[in-house]
Amino acid sequence: MGDHLYFFIMKILVIEDEKRITSFIRKGLQYEGYTVDVAYDGVSGFAKVQEGSLDLVVLDVMLPEMDGISLCTKMREEGVSTPVIMLTAKDSVDDRVKGLDAGADDYLVKPFSFKELLARIRSLLRRGEGTKQVLLKVGDLVLDPASREVKRGERQIELSRKEYSLLEYLMRNHNQVLTRTMIAEHVWDYDFDSFTNTIDVYIRYLRKKIDEGEEKKLIKTVRGVGYKITDK
Repeated sequence: MGDHLYFFIMKILVIEDEKRITSFIRKGLQYEGYTVDVAYDGVSGFAKVQEGSLDLVVLDVMLPEMDGISLCTKMREEGVSTPVIMLTAKDSVDDRVKGLDAGADDYLVKPFSFKELLARIRSLLRRGEGTKQVLLKVGDLVLDPASREVKRGERQIELSRKEYSLLEYLMRNHNQVLTRTMIAEHVWDYDFDSFTNTIDVYIRYLRKKIDEGEEKKLIKTVRGVGYKITDK
């Protein structure tokens, strides 16, 4: 099938006020195939956490508006279990203990190598895989995140990376209307509406592979808003 068939997109939020470091992390993670969002202060970072759909947060301790310890504590108090890797310039045991007590899952002291950050991210994401590998079903359409297989009934469907990522996002949010902006931000890591023509093109690709020739159409257009996948 080649390397274009199965691809599971992970979304990482980087909350760091030093833009040079943020850019370095973002570019490196995007190169590795992750979708990356960024925030430069604690308040806007927490707002992005509340939006959901995150697989991991890279969080600096020293932030304007709300520091990383307070942000992590607030996340855990509100029941957000997303893994957190905390970054700090301080290398004392007390600082590490504070971060871990606040609910961080791991701790990295600046300066750090990107290779080490990547290894820690992979380790935390693997730890959470057990809760993610549940079959996604909408009608007779089944997506298996573990094997990356997609089937409609007995028919196996071959998808490109972006087609798979788009379908997975739709299916994880089945019966919900997803705006073009939401899709652009999560699947393509873009946050502007001029990208939506590409989204429409990929929706057509998916419809051709999933709905064409089927009595029941699963991918619906919500005119003027976006798309949803549903068997209702």
